[in-house]
Amino acid sequence: MGAVGTSLVALVVILGGGFVGMWLRQALPERHLVDETKDVVRVGSGLIGTISALVLGLLIAAANGSYGTQSGHVQHMTADIIFLDQLLAQYGPEAKPAREELRQAIDPLVKRIWRESRSGTANRQSFEAAGPGQDVAAIILQLEPRNEAQRIIKDRVVQTTADWAQTRLLLFEQSGSSLPLPFLVVLVFWLAMIFLSLGMFARPNPILIGALIICAVSASGALFLVLELSHPFTGLMQISSAPLRNALAPL
Repeated sequence: MGAVGTSLVALVVILGGGFVGMWLRQALPERHLVDETKDVVRVGSGLIGTISALVLGLLIAAANGSYGTQSGHVQHMTADIIFLDQLLAQYGPEAKPAREELRQAIDPLVKRIWRESRSGTANRQSFEAAGPGQDVAAIILQLEPRNEAQRIIKDRVVQTTADWAQTRLLLFEQSGSSLPLPFLVVLVFWLAMIFLSLGMFARPNPILIGALIICAVSASGALFLVLELSHPFTGLMQISSAPLRNALAPL
């Protein structure tokens, strides 16, 4: 289930807590709704609300940091590919096969990165060394410098290729990170209990129902942000692959 579906389920559960609270207000005898009971429930719901707010804030901050990190990895990889092509151009005509192979490897590389991230942790297999970019590295290693300038350029090319491969591995290792299901269930339960207490001690009216709906949508929207930012290669806020695909112009 994606971020939109999970957020909608959370919205139904949270809003359901509010309506259950309204039903309990009508069903319970008046002696159960005395001021002492209201005070205890309000203090308890206030404590849960504070914990939920802190947890949501930390989750959004952590998810945003993860999103920014992986976006930075994609930008770093794009810069490495552009720099690698420039170095190969400076090397000379001997490096033209490597430049051609580099251009052919970009599209499969992009598809593999985005496909691995969509597959999730459960369906993800171990990283395969053979894949886009391996032929480029093999051609580069076969280059034989004829002078000192080409030797220096080849050393930089090898280093840049290694940086590219390392960034690729970082993207693979971080692609399976997500919000654990038990954590999400507990958080939604906390929010539902808060709304239950809100609905229990207030007389039902259009203003109350509208406020509960707006607050429930806001809470589920926060969960949506956490889930979306936790999967930066899928969903409505996914990282664009266009800069990486268009990094190199045709030879």
